[in-house]
Amino acid sequence: MRDNLKQLQLPTDLFESARVKLTAFYFAILVVFCVVLSIGFRAATDYELDRGGLAERGTVHQLFQRYYQTYDTPTYPGSDQYFMNAQARQADATRRNLNRDLFAFDVLLLFAGAVVSYWYAGRTLAPIEEAHEQQKRFTSDASHELRTPLASMRLENEVFLRQKSFTEQEAREQIASNLEEVERLEKLAGNLLALNKFQHTDMPHTPVNIAEVVDEAVKRVQGRKDARKITFTQDVKPAKVDINRESVVELLAILLDNAVKYGQGGGKVEVGGVLGSETYTVTVRDHGPGIAEYDLPHIFERMYRGDKARSSRVSGHGIGLSLAQQIAEANEATLAAANAPGGGAVFTLTLQ
Repeated sequence: MRDNLKQLQLPTDLFESARVKLTAFYFAILVVFCVVLSIGFRAATDYELDRGGLAERGTVHQLFQRYYQTYDTPTYPGSDQYFMNAQARQADATRRNLNRDLFAFDVLLLFAGAVVSYWYAGRTLAPIEEAHEQQKRFTSDASHELRTPLASMRLENEVFLRQKSFTEQEAREQIASNLEEVERLEKLAGNLLALNKFQHTDMPHTPVNIAEVVDEAVKRVQGRKDARKITFTQDVKPAKVDINRESVVELLAILLDNAVKYGQGGGKVEVGGVLGSETYTVTVRDHGPGIAEYDLPHIFERMYRGDKARSSRVSGHGIGLSLAQQIAEANEATLAAANAPGGGAVFTLTLQ
């Protein structure tokens, strides 16, 4: 148990350590900047003070030479030496005040810079940490999805083998049950491979009739056993769209399959297509319970299945919509989910 807690704390400690190191790096840059700026400012100030002092001494010397009889003694107020001493004292006081103010300004700037550096380091690492958390959650969920059918097959086979005798029909039923779990594993593996494929492969785009693509996707889903009681309606305006045909058929099939799963038994799935000024929009709507508001921001995340009470009654792995989103991005399209005003969920695919 203690080892598990350490493993859970490790990513947090890792990112906190990285944040501190990145903060130190930003802070070091700020320190160097402050030092260079302070030295440059002091050098420029000293230069201007010395130049101003020489100009003042020249002016004062001419005035005293013209209007007063001067003596070259340091204590006589009209002498050059007396004026230079007074000017030096004033310059020293100015430099002390400037050093004090510059030091206070640098301390304040470095303190504010440390706070900002820590905040900015956290903001810089936030996308990486979020991606890491998603990857960790995906790995955990995928492991669970893989482990569940394997555990089920193992348990069924162990129970079956403990029987002293069994009929041919019982053996066939057991083999059929194993094949169902194998099919589930194959589907999961295929979805995982498809996610990787659409994420790292550049697909060729060609102009195709979107109405034909929608019709092909509907026919693919209509032939499935769980879709026989569903009524599909299509209102898709014909238009040429520059896409990868096979991938968009797969995307729409995923949306239709999702509508069949979560739509109410014997209900209706509506598919629409509208041509805009620069885009083409395809919508897939079901008449089921819709999507919970707290699930909408996560609906396209890998292995996310939303309402646990509802998803437990529906087969699947939570990869389909994530795969659909990946395919949409590969086709330079956008995919969004929302709840329809009259009930049910509606998915909107916007093609360029």
